Amino acid sequence: METVAPFKEVIEEIKEAGGEPYKLCFQCGLCDVVCPWNRVRTFSMRKIIREAAFGLTEIDGEDIWRCTTCGNCTRNCPRGVTQIQIGVSLRRVATEYEVFPASVKSARTARASIISEGNPLQGERKKRADWAKDLPVKQFSEGMEALYFVGCYCSYDPRMKKVAVATADILDKAGVSFGILGSQENCCGESIRKTGSEEVFKRLAKENIKTFIDNGVRKIIVSSPHCYHTFKNEYPEFMVNFEIVHMSQVLFELIREGRLEITKGYDKKVTYHDPCYLGRHNDIYDQPRDVLQQIPGLELIEMADCRKNSLCCGGGGGRIWMDTPMSERFSDLRLKQAQEVGARVLATACPYCITNFEESRLNLEMEDVLEIKDITEIIQEVI
Repeated sequence: METVAPFKEVIEEIKEAGGEPYKLCFQCGLCDVVCPWNRVRTFSMRKIIREAAFGLTEIDGEDIWRCTTCGNCTRNCPRGVTQIQIGVSLRRVATEYEVFPASVKSARTARASIISEGNPLQGERKKRADWAKDLPVKQFSEGMEALYFVGCYCSYDPRMKKVAVATADILDKAGVSFGILGSQENCCGESIRKTGSEEVFKRLAKENIKTFIDNGVRKIIVSSPHCYHTFKNEYPEFMVNFEIVHMSQVLFELIREGRLEITKGYDKKVTYHDPCYLGRHNDIYDQPRDVLQQIPGLELIEMADCRKNSLCCGGGGGRIWMDTPMSERFSDLRLKQAQEVGARVLATACPYCITNFEESRLNLEMEDVLEIKDITEIIQEVI
């Protein structure tokens, strides 16, 4: 009996979109075992890959949108199947046909906002630097030591603006000559690419690259691991290479070089959450911990599922813009893990993680038992 694909061109489109490695899969199922979704509901990446091989993918269903691109499956796959690449290729097909389930429609709103204002949060482009209007933060100019690429969430989200302020304060006190681009800054494009809007990503990348070059940018400091990953690993597709450093790396170097002095203690039990795009995707595990361990009085304790096995917060792959039922939020599980080890503070280094953790903290009524902090906010308190 002949197998008929819902769209005859689906297999070719999957290949063209970068999903051809599905042929390497021998259906061992290890991806399903390590996928965080299977802690909250039944989900099978193996099934998605198998269906893709026959062009039978249900592009109008929710499953192709569930992957948070956390990277745990690709790290553990014995055959080198690039599950993330395959998943993104399926989303590109769905996006081309404008086929979106109800839970994903908010991602379309984010895309529209990115196209019109350069950010997914529907903030006005002209207000991108408003977080810094009362601070001694300068517009970047050629010759400065580094550009601080603030990112969308740290520019517009009320909670994440505190991280931008802490970062600017630390850089200023350490004597780093830095500036920002303000309204010239665009979304890095990482998450919009993961939701299948490849052309939007390319436009953002080209505009950002032109802006960097026009302004004489060489070194870029970022707060978001998603910006870090994109600038470091994806922008070179456009034949450019800038020096990209995450703020956790900057803190490590500033302390090591003696440019940043810790003068106060922090007598709290702290546990550190490894963001997927800082840890698994880019192998940055030690520097954030080394920074925290330099603080007198701070007791650093590890949760279950740390380092390479870190539990995803649920915000990657564009999921930060999608609707997730309360019973299916990984961030709830993560806060419970922090509570289980007796932590008073859950520290991390990613805007998506903080956003999800703060929401879970409210939902779980943990406001009085657990604080959510970016490591820059902790450092700001002790210098």
